[in-house]
This record gives sequence, C-alpha cells and structure tokens, in this order.
Amino acid sequence: MQRDFRPHFITFVTKFRWTLPDWARDIALSSCCHDHRKKYELYVAVVMPDHVHLILTPLVNAPQNAIFSLVEIMRVIKSASAHRINRHLDKQGPVWQEESFDHVLRSSEGLDAKVNYVLQNPLRRGLVNDCRQYRWLWQRPKPDDANLK
Repeated sequence: MQRDFRPHFITFVTKFRWTLPDWARDIALSSCCHDHRKKYELYVAVVMPDHVHLILTPLVNAPQNAIFSLVEIMRVIKSASAHRINRHLDKQGPVWQEESFDHVLRSSEGLDAKVNYVLQNPLRRGLVNDCRQYRWLWQRPKPDDANLK
C-alpha cells in the first residue's frame, strides 16, 4: 500500500532465485538509480546476488498533479533491467518475480536505521568485510554539514 510523501522499503527477487552475474547486477543497479530525483527520491539501493532492496519516496508528477505510482515505478525498474539483461543473454522471459514486497516506513522505525540495514546486507551475507567494498550498493549522498551552517 502506497503512502504519499513517505519512504518505502522495497524488495524484489529474481525468478527462481536466479543468481545474477556481475554484469546483470550492474544493469539492475543502474535501472534502480535511473529515475532518482525524477520519479522518486532514492535513499539507498543494493543489488544482492538474487534480490534487490530499495528505499525510496515517490515524487510528484507535476503535469498530472499526482504522486508517481509505486506500481509504475517498480514496473519500469524491473522491465528496463529485464530487457537489458535479456538482450545481453540473447533470450526472452522474466528475470524478476512478478510481485515486489513493499513496506511503508513508520516514523518510529527511523529512516536511518532502515538505510543502515540495507547497507549492511552484503556484510551479513558474507559477500564483503566492509559494505563500502560492495560494488552494487548505492547510497544518496548526505548533505555537507558545513553547508548547513
């Protein structure tokens, strides 16, 4: 269920838990970041071997005077990445499971805590010793504290 102006924690999974090769993870991460600040504010994205975690807030579609639909945002991310992955493999068919799991972040949960959870995912899975080493992780830059004074 979409809530306007609220961050959403989203997970989507590869079809049959297929392990994405490195180049496919590059494509998936690029697709997740593509509409940042156009259709959504992306806080963090991580592409794991067989699933993706995102935290984003849908933005206002000014010409339609409405919030971009979470369903449409996810359709575009999954469709664009699947098309590029399939083109590379010279095949057709689903790359992602149809459903995505989303959860509206309540104020009590804390956005920073959920972002940290996503950032630590590669570390918890034993893929790296430091999450900053993980190639398929993107985090929105934080404002420079010096500029806030």
